[in-house]
Amino acid sequence: MVMSLRVSELQVLLGYAGRNKHGRKHELLTKALHLLKAGCSPAVQMKIKELYHRRFPTKMVSPTDLSLAGIHSTTRGAPAGLPASLTQLGFDGHGSPSLLPVALLGPKHELGLPHLASTLHPVHPDVKLQRLPFYDVLDELIKPTSLASDNSQRFQETCFAFALTPQQVQQISSSMDISGTKCDFTVQVQLRFCLSETSCPQEDHFPPNLCVKVNGKPCNLPGYLPPTKNGVEPKRPSRPINITSLVRLSTTVPNTIVVSWTSEIGRSYSMAVYLVRQQSSSVLLQRLRSKGIRNPDHSRALIKEKLTADPDSEIATTSLRVSLLCPLGKMRLTIPCRALTCSHLQCFDATLYILMNEKKPTWVCPVCDKKAPYEHLIIDGLFMEILNSCVDCDEIQFKEDGSWAPMRSKKVVQEVSTSTYADNGI
Repeated sequence: MVMSLRVSELQVLLGYAGRNKHGRKHELLTKALHLLKAGCSPAVQMKIKELYHRRFPTKMVSPTDLSLAGIHSTTRGAPAGLPASLTQLGFDGHGSPSLLPVALLGPKHELGLPHLASTLHPVHPDVKLQRLPFYDVLDELIKPTSLASDNSQRFQETCFAFALTPQQVQQISSSMDISGTKCDFTVQVQLRFCLSETSCPQEDHFPPNLCVKVNGKPCNLPGYLPPTKNGVEPKRPSRPINITSLVRLSTTVPNTIVVSWTSEIGRSYSMAVYLVRQQSSSVLLQRLRSKGIRNPDHSRALIKEKLTADPDSEIATTSLRVSLLCPLGKMRLTIPCRALTCSHLQCFDATLYILMNEKKPTWVCPVCDKKAPYEHLIIDGLFMEILNSCVDCDEIQFKEDGSWAPMRSKKVVQEVSTSTYADNGI
């Protein structure tokens, strides 16, 4: 509400709260936001509401509604007396309307608000995005918020704003990484989109024909993937967008994001903005190692289960051959791992797998092509034992009792035999 007030209204608010009301708009806005963060009195909160409703009048809230709203609220948390269409917009736990993203950037967007009110999804739906292994979330700058869609129009546009605290500005500006070929921040402002689904944490998913402007500047989105079939509309690989270079590293001037997209019947989207710290593959590898090595008995039990005779089968499986080479790099395994969800014994190399996902995050098992997310990876203790004790072969054979033996190629066996004959003078 405060973010949408004009200079004159901000001056009235600050004067009412007994604060200095002189300065430019961004200075007044900062003072008003600090007033809020410091925990203002109910009277000042009411003044904010009064000024806000004067700014967006009559069609949304009549004077009668405003006088009824008071500090009282209904048991459900929405101010009493507000029109039914307004109560659908979503309220926070203190009986105040949640931030309306469409109302943040002045006259251009105010006009659309009254007819949007009845069709808006909750402003902050209970949507969670999937955790990304290479990014640690430090702060939620805009929590997952509906992209409000007006079904009467195909092309949609909505606006958001967020302000950085002094600590957040410091975190970003002090994280400049100049070790590589290009300068970049390891603490980043990250923009993410997903479907408005609440059944489980959501993968990144871009709305169709997405266009984003940050502080009036166009934001680069991932390039389109080559189409899989003729006539199929090309898609962008959905992933988080680093908007740090477009963000104002200021505690006084808020940042604005304008999102435009094409609406789809039966599909709605949410967006969120996070402050994150980017991690390297070596950190992820260290974290995997710190989880420990899985007890070899787990793999032995899996071997016995696979080699248990099936009474309905005519062919009994008595042994299993497994490679000690990584299916990704065709080199000998150094840190053998697989996902908890994989049913095979074959491992892949953790270092190479994490490196590949750092460049192009798919998190798909190279053995069975099923999802193998980072948080499900385990280092196999039995394979670690085998690799340490068997240095001269690339394949082993497991037996029914869980024991194993090296498998050497015929060429090697032949060479050994020839040299033995030569030693004996034959």
